[in-house]
Amino acid sequence: MNLSADELLRLAPDAASVKAAKGLVIPAKWPRLGHDETAVWGECRGYQIQIDPSGPAFRCSCPSRKFPCKHGLALGLLYLQHPDRFTHADPPDWVSEWLTSRAQRRERQKERPESASGASSTPADPRAAARREAERLRRLTDGLSELESWLADRLRQGLAQLQGQPEIWNAMAARLVDAQLPGLAERLRRAGALVGRSEHWPRQLLAELGRLQLLIDGARRLDALPTGEQADLRVALGLPQDKAAVLETGERLSDDWQVMGVHIAEEERLVMRRVWLQGRTSDRAALVLDYSYGQAQFEPVLTIGDTLAATLAFYPSAAPMRALFIDPPHRLAETASQPPAPLAEALERLAEQIAANPWPAVRALCLSGVPQPDVDGDWTLSLGESGALRLRLDANAAWPLVAAAGGSALTLFGEWDGESLRPLSAWGPELIWTTNDAGSDR
Repeated sequence: MNLSADELLRLAPDAASVKAAKGLVIPAKWPRLGHDETAVWGECRGYQIQIDPSGPAFRCSCPSRKFPCKHGLALGLLYLQHPDRFTHADPPDWVSEWLTSRAQRRERQKERPESASGASSTPADPRAAARREAERLRRLTDGLSELESWLADRLRQGLAQLQGQPEIWNAMAARLVDAQLPGLAERLRRAGALVGRSEHWPRQLLAELGRLQLLIDGARRLDALPTGEQADLRVALGLPQDKAAVLETGERLSDDWQVMGVHIAEEERLVMRRVWLQGRTSDRAALVLDYSYGQAQFEPVLTIGDTLAATLAFYPSAAPMRALFIDPPHRLAETASQPPAPLAEALERLAEQIAANPWPAVRALCLSGVPQPDVDGDWTLSLGESGALRLRLDANAAWPLVAAAGGSALTLFGEWDGESLRPLSAWGPELIWTTNDAGSDR
């Protein structure tokens, strides 16, 4: 593997996995260890573990939902620290089958854009397709009208009546899902979660309900909007996006991309990964968004501090941010460097993004300041004379960050949700802290 032990451990989902993996780096606990030019494999406590060094990619038969799990990390550490314990041999069937499936998946991904461009745009049954489209539009229109009436009822009755009624939000969100508007459903759930959360919840909730009404108004005149704004509104509504079309026709940009932040979240067994990139030459920001069901098995494995040589294809947008890798990225030897973080420039970029596309729930933000606790027991990033920014951190993550800063200013990269910043990495000038240092927030 073209990784050091430190680089391997940076792939860990949390600190607990690192600790558990180190406890398994004992050759006697592994009755079978092998390798060849394509894979590394082993057996531990009845589980079959394998690594494809080209990724690297991991697979383990254990029931853990972390990725890579402690067994995968331990196997990698064993291979780096005790290579003489591994027998050079042909891979067993369970390793060969996995490698074959990975190769087939890569081939399908390469063929998909070609198939999309070569396929006829005429549906097999135009009448059936027209009926399905008409039914979809009817459901969408009915869902928008029902939500608008529901919002009017809530305001007519008064926001104070909403406390202690979480079921009304979930019920309306379920009807929006039935109307094929999952994006609106998710926004409504987030709005409902604001009720009673803080002393300022009425103001925050009213702003969210206003955004929902703007989405309703925009959806009703979707066809009249410019192409980029149409695409952004479709994403906000939760309408499907054509990945094959993005790979075929999306704006492309080749650069050495620095991984500035990674956030993984899970809801009802659907695991989401956001990877924030910054182009070293272009200074362009990009977001790679992936989903996995059941386990956090994402490829390629990307960690904060990596630098990747890659070509991205950007989704259409009034302010393009989300992108796809055209081909698997190539990890470079040099690590990412501290991003520039002048306050005025950061706020100007943020304002431009909001003006162009007001719908994303979170945005990347990079600022320099001193992390510190406040009098209420929360955490802030002191910006000197410019004030302070509230940080979304628990104590397990905050104290290591404060210790890394040592009372001095550092550069913090994170996700801004309009109210607070969730830190993902800290730089000073090299990478000195990530959210994984204190454990996973999943």
